[in-house]
Formats: sequence, C-alpha cells, structure tokens
Amino acid sequence: MTDFIVVRHGQTEWNLAARIQGHGDSSLTANGFAQADAIARRLGEESFDLLVSSDLGRAMQTSTRIAAVTRHSIVADVRFRERSFGCAEGLTYSELRDRFPGAFARHLQDTDPDFQVPEAETRRMFYERIGESFEALARERDGLRVAVVCHGGVLAALYRYILDIPPEGIVSVAIPNAAYNRVSVDASGWTIEAWGDTSHLDEIGGESAASRGSILARMS
Repeated sequence: MTDFIVVRHGQTEWNLAARIQGHGDSSLTANGFAQADAIARRLGEESFDLLVSSDLGRAMQTSTRIAAVTRHSIVADVRFRERSFGCAEGLTYSELRDRFPGAFARHLQDTDPDFQVPEAETRRMFYERIGESFEALARERDGLRVAVVCHGGVLAALYRYILDIPPEGIVSVAIPNAAYNRVSVDASGWTIEAWGDTSHLDEIGGESAASRGSILARMS
C-alpha cells in the first residue's frame, strides 16, 4: 500500500479576488499563511516519509511552512501543478468576457471536457495528467506514506479519478484550502480514507476555509 496525505495550498490573493490562477500565481494571504501553519501543526503530529509539492509558488509557500514543523526536505514536482488555463490566467470571469467577447461563450467548467481555452489544458487532458501522476508517484514510492501539497483542481481530479467519475460530467467536490485529505492505493485499487477535514483550522478563526465555492476550488 502507498498512503497519501494530499493538501491544497492556503488561501491566496487571487482566491479572494476570484481570479483564475492555473500556472499563474499569487501569494498566500495572511489567512492563507495561518492555514498553512495550522495544517503544518497537524502534520507535525503524524508520521510520513516524504513531502512532495507542486513547484508553483502558492504550493511551495504552504509546503515550506509544513517543512519547518515536520523537518522534511521538499521535493518539488511539476506533475502536481494546477491545470493550465492559458491566456485566461490572471483574469476574473468578467474580465475574460470583456477581453474576448464571444470567444469564450463556453464557461471553463462547461460539460465539454475537450473545450480548450487557447494555450490551456482541456479538462480531459488535465484529469488524465493527474491520474497518471498519482499512479506514477505510488509506484515510485511504493509502501511509503507521502504528503503532497498541490491545488484545488488537482484534488478534484484525484477525487474523480478514484471514484471513476468521467470528465464529461460536472460534480461538485468540496476542496477547502489547507484541508486534510488522505487516500491510499494497493493491489485492489484506490480508497478515500478522509476528505475535506478542516478541524485543525478551527483554531485560527477568520473566514472559514470551507466557505469557498467548489467551482473556485476546481480552478484555483
């Protein structure tokens, strides 16, 4: 069995502004750093073998706070980047419609998994990338417990991959910032052990990590 603790980065400035991040980036907010510290304290009470992080800044900021507590080295891994949204990155949906009138009649979360924003990944391409990436990491780290710091879209794709939900359908998946999620894989397949656990965030107050919408969680 390979066991994964999978964590979304803390809240970012673009999360608050509802801007499309993708491979673009913005810093954690003060609340996001507090969330990162809270999940770090929780992981400091658990034993795991390896700390892997998306190489994007917001994930690295979160994993750095975790590493400061758990004393793991961070293994940056491009495979766990958020979905690329190409020329839409950094824009709000209003700005997207204004800048490209008529060109984006389809919403980014449209039911067509092969719709492609210029220079971006389609949803099908992204889901396939994430499924393959977790399968590969499980083979590479067979028998270990691995913490992975990544993104809302990555978690949504993993959730759908484990439950065999096809990319054609839209399914709402709760993915709070800095929540605790645990999944495992063995010869019989994948299992979700815990999902969206934010009990460690109660101590920091402020905006609830669970208050962000699931669509934002999938695209940020």
